[in-house]
Amino acid sequence: MSLRRGGVGLLACTAGIALANNYAVQPALGDVARSTGTSAAAIGLVTTAALTGCIAGFAFLLPLADRAAPRRLVTGQLVLLAAGLVLAASAGGLGLLLVAYGVIGAGASVSAGASTIAGRGVPAERRGAAVALVAAGMSAGILLSRLVGGALSDALGWRGMLLTFAGLVLLCAAGAWLRLPDERPAPTGSYLATLTALPGLLRRHRTLRRAVLTGSLWYFAFSLVWVALTVRLAQPPYGLDAAAIGLYSLAGALGFAALPVAGRLGDRFGPRLVICASMAVAATGAALLCTGLDRPAVTAVGLALVDAGCFTAQAANQTRILGVDPRRAGSLSGVYLLLYFLAGVVGSALAAPLIESGGWTAASGAVLVALLLAGLLALRRDTDDPGDATERPGHECPGRSARTGTEL
Repeated sequence: MSLRRGGVGLLACTAGIALANNYAVQPALGDVARSTGTSAAAIGLVTTAALTGCIAGFAFLLPLADRAAPRRLVTGQLVLLAAGLVLAASAGGLGLLLVAYGVIGAGASVSAGASTIAGRGVPAERRGAAVALVAAGMSAGILLSRLVGGALSDALGWRGMLLTFAGLVLLCAAGAWLRLPDERPAPTGSYLATLTALPGLLRRHRTLRRAVLTGSLWYFAFSLVWVALTVRLAQPPYGLDAAAIGLYSLAGALGFAALPVAGRLGDRFGPRLVICASMAVAATGAALLCTGLDRPAVTAVGLALVDAGCFTAQAANQTRILGVDPRRAGSLSGVYLLLYFLAGVVGSALAAPLIESGGWTAASGAVLVALLLAGLLALRRDTDDPGDATERPGHECPGRSARTGTEL
């Protein structure tokens, strides 16, 4: 399977627009609560429903990338996403809204499938650049989603905002139907067998285990730092409102800008080197954050470095996983992203307790420790086990390897 000219760019735009729908409603949650007669405490479940749906999509839909034609799979998930948005726009109460956002989250998981399709649809020596471009689209979607969602909600109301995003999603679906390959990968077994084999992939592939462990550490740190920052800056002596705190999210623009460069470096030197360098950058940013929040410029630089390191490491890690066995790239990515997002949930959940018990020092210190551990683990060179691929750029080994190594 090979992508047509412009296919990777289409997948990058699709991934960004799809993933943005998990976050675009957040600035308007107060309006949603008033409109649907929901309490301020309960309306936060909308974000949880979207995340739950996204995790379910990683577990049950992403493995379909190893079985279904990209044209049909991506178009189908985008239509599902658009249907969820229309359902949410028509919701009159919290129950229907939560169901709709579960569907939206599942549809938005197409962003991970786009990364898998891009990595498999280009020559191996350009895989890192392709995955990084899709990752840049996803990062742009996350970075701009709240800004665009808030502006559209002010202009059109939150229901109009959701319908506008539904229209954009359907445009992406039309592009996917017209431009993506209709060639179906050769399945390695039934869909049920594919799902039941997912835990075995983690046991079988040492590279996958290491990718899960290192990725989980930095996503734990990433989620922890942003939730902790929001909690702490809203407290005295800072007392910032949501709009002022939201301006700090613009620091993520550095990570977005660094992704294409990191992708090319990964193709040239291998993903492990990019991950090590990324963790060094992220740890430097965390060390700056440990100095406190009294200097906004230093805080912004620290957040920018943490974001840049985590974003570029994630793109390199996904390239590393795709090289393990391209025939099962969807299943491997599904296992990785499921555990990766669960680590993010843990980081988010621990943020407020850490702030309450030890203040910003405890939260930023935990972020620094997690990033340093991820960097130390990344320094270890992968030794291939049966079925793993080597780390050399452009080299794939979907069969057996002659080398073995020690367990984690």
